[in-house]
Amino acid sequence: MAVRPYWKGYLKLSLVTCPVQMMPATSENEKVRFHTLNRETQNRVVSQYVDSVTGKEVKDEDEVKGYQRGENEYIMLEDDELESVALDSTKTIDISTFTPRDSVEWIWLDTPYYLSPNDPVGQEAFSVIRDAMEAQDMVGISRLVISRRERAVMLEPRGKGIVLWTLRYGDEVRDEDTYFAGIDDHETADSEMMPLVQQLIKKQTQHWNPKMVVDPVQDRLLDIIADKKKARKPSKKAKAPVAPAPGNVINIMDALKKSVAAETRSGK
Repeated sequence: MAVRPYWKGYLKLSLVTCPVQMMPATSENEKVRFHTLNRETQNRVVSQYVDSVTGKEVKDEDEVKGYQRGENEYIMLEDDELESVALDSTKTIDISTFTPRDSVEWIWLDTPYYLSPNDPVGQEAFSVIRDAMEAQDMVGISRLVISRRERAVMLEPRGKGIVLWTLRYGDEVRDEDTYFAGIDDHETADSEMMPLVQQLIKKQTQHWNPKMVVDPVQDRLLDIIADKKKARKPSKKAKAPVAPAPGNVINIMDALKKSVAAETRSGK
């Protein structure tokens, strides 16, 4: 079944413009989802907004956004005030900046979308923009309003199309030095251990396959649901044996040698 476009608009570079459409590159539709039910009636339980003091339900027309400035003190903002600060990036992805692809680290990438032409007439312009970025290993930086929130976005050529990544803002990415500062700084790795680790990596290297990231919990949930449908108790799976906790002091070299030997015997 064809996926309906999540967004339609225009891709613009200087005087070149073409109609495009955007679809989410990932999906969670296949995930097992649950509703909260009333155990006695088996009816769904619905949520509603209530006043935190009076406990009374709040009507939709009485809901308003509030910015907290102190304890029990808020500045209320109406919908028209929120809309007045929205930029003109609701329908146009205007590429104003380019940067080398390898200069944007993975930690800045948030959510991916597939961007493609939305009209045969605009395919040539779309292809030229895509191929020019690909030839120079560049990505485009722009802005776009998604779900009423303006986001910085990155456009990356991919095959026949373009992947649009929403980017995290600067205050959303924490400084890694804060978390890595306590790690001992070994300027030179042990000359004997390094080849053993590299040998392990080589033996355990495989080409990427989506099956490497399957969700075992999802499969078990589906088994339980299938058992429930058959009106019988879910089968009990044997628990995996718990490995003994390693001691606090280990000989890394011995462990590496044993690991390499085990990998060699397994024929990997």
